[in-house]
Amino acid sequence: MSASDGVGEPGDPAGAVVDPVSAPDASGRPRRTTRRFPLFTRDTARPEGGGRAAPGDAPAPVRQWPILVVLGAVGLGLLLTALDVFRYGTLLIGAALLAGAVLRWVVPDVGMLAVRSRFTDMVTYTLLGTAIVLLSMMAQPNPWLEIPFLDDTLHYTIRSHGGL
Repeated sequence: MSASDGVGEPGDPAGAVVDPVSAPDASGRPRRTTRRFPLFTRDTARPEGGGRAAPGDAPAPVRQWPILVVLGAVGLGLLLTALDVFRYGTLLIGAALLAGAVLRWVVPDVGMLAVRSRFTDMVTYTLLGTAIVLLSMMAQPNPWLEIPFLDDTLHYTIRSHGGL
């Protein structure tokens, strides 16, 4: 056998793996592996920053404080919305997502708040938080924020289809 087929030379110890793509199986014999992705994912890598936010001997809530802060603020915002304080509740939900983006940027290990890469999480939390804040400020009646071209677009759409 030669080094090109993944098994060592005759003088080498039995089962010596020479080919870097080969790996020993359970019995120690080298087997040829592929560089293709597996059909079924058996395990995934933790996202960067996905480690504990506190030491391992701390209680679970302390280790996951960043996600608990964001979820707590979202829960309070949903409660305010349910109690008919719509604008403030949705503003709080959007602010919680923006706070999640800031935590993801500033805190090195945020635990379960890390879902994807740091950049993707920050962009996602920022875009969703900004959209929710802007929509809550434009909500009727008496919007706090008016964007003229959106109003013109709505009036044009309604007029062109035989509406008002």
